[in-house]
Amino acid sequence: QVQLVESGGGLVQAGGSLRLSCAASGRTFSRRAMSWFRQAPGKEREFVSGITNSGSSTYSTDSVKGRFTISRDNAKNMVYLQMNSLKPEDTAIYYCAAATGLIYSTVARAYDSWGQGTQVTVSS
Repeated sequence: QVQLVESGGGLVQAGGSLRLSCAASGRTFSRRAMSWFRQAPGKEREFVSGITNSGSSTYSTDSVKGRFTISRDNAKNMVYLQMNSLKPEDTAIYYCAAATGLIYSTVARAYDSWGQGTQVTVSS
């Protein structure tokens, strides 16, 4: 497993931007795909964006495509989520997750390490 700590959440107006960061510790980081999930009040946790271990491929759910960008820096053991054109429906707790393999998955059970989450609130 790896230990994950998210930061960068906060309160922003609709149309604004935030950049989430996830710091990872552990020697297996560069061999794991990484993803961001989110959970809104009263809703199931959902996949947002994923990136392969090398960073060569990314995927985002339809609701955030064109607005959110996931990236990683393996030299720094960091993963980022740049969120632009934020909408009130993006309000949620955002979690960083490390997959057990090289390829991301939209399914939570493919991840064995999770951060504590960071709150993102978008006001209208």
